[in-house]
Formats: sequence, structure tokens, C-alpha cells
Amino acid sequence: MKKVIKTMEEWRKILTKEQFDVLRNNATEVPNSGEYYHLNEEGIYSCAACGNKLFDSETKYDSGSGWPSFYQPANADSVSEHRDSTHGMERIEIKCACCDSHLGHVFSDGPAPTGLRYCMNSVALKFLPTTKS
Repeated sequence: MKKVIKTMEEWRKILTKEQFDVLRNNATEVPNSGEYYHLNEEGIYSCAACGNKLFDSETKYDSGSGWPSFYQPANADSVSEHRDSTHGMERIEIKCACCDSHLGHVFSDGPAPTGLRYCMNSVALKFLPTTKS
């Protein structure tokens, strides 16, 4: 996988303010506000910054958390995990493996088969619907 490397100024030019805050500054969108939280269409969720394929709709589920949730990434190398001890909590941050954009966090309270909940910010994702033949 080819890494996407840009300066903060280059990212600022191609992302909206909200995308920049989340993807580059680790912000979190308000719960229940994201456009993909209740989306139930078939398709692929890719990184809003670089287009890297992150999640399949088949693994999306309603966690009740207020953010789009998935039980596994599209591929083992789609995302990377990083220790996050901000805000007085110990969590595992999820970043895009291609451009290192902040996507959200993963928790161990998800459904089978993985038991994981990848809790993502809608603004960090771009949905590409599957075309029906």
C-alpha cells in the first residue's frame, strides 16, 4: 500500500473544516449527527481523505453508540491501531493505514464474529454504493 503524505496545509486545502478537525486533529463529531450513522445501503466505506477502502457495509451494525460501527475492517491492512490515553481514558485509536488520518476508536464490546466495535466518525468516511447488475 502506497502511503499518502501531505503537509497540514495541503490537507487543509482539500478537506472541509470538520473533516480537517477530525481527520488531522483527532476531533470527534457529535453523536447521532453523522450522515452515515443510520445508513443501511450496500457499499464500501472509504477514507474521506485518501480513498483507501476501510469497511464493507456487510460488517456495519447499529451499536447504539451514535456513530457508524463495524465489527471488522475491509482488509487486515486497511487501518492501523494506536494507543490513545487522551481525555483520561485508555483507548485504541483507529487511523487510515494509507494516510494516517484519525477515523475513530475500536472497543471490545462488539458482536460476533470478532467481538469488536470499530466506532467511526461519519465525516472521516466516504460511502460508495454498490451498483446492482
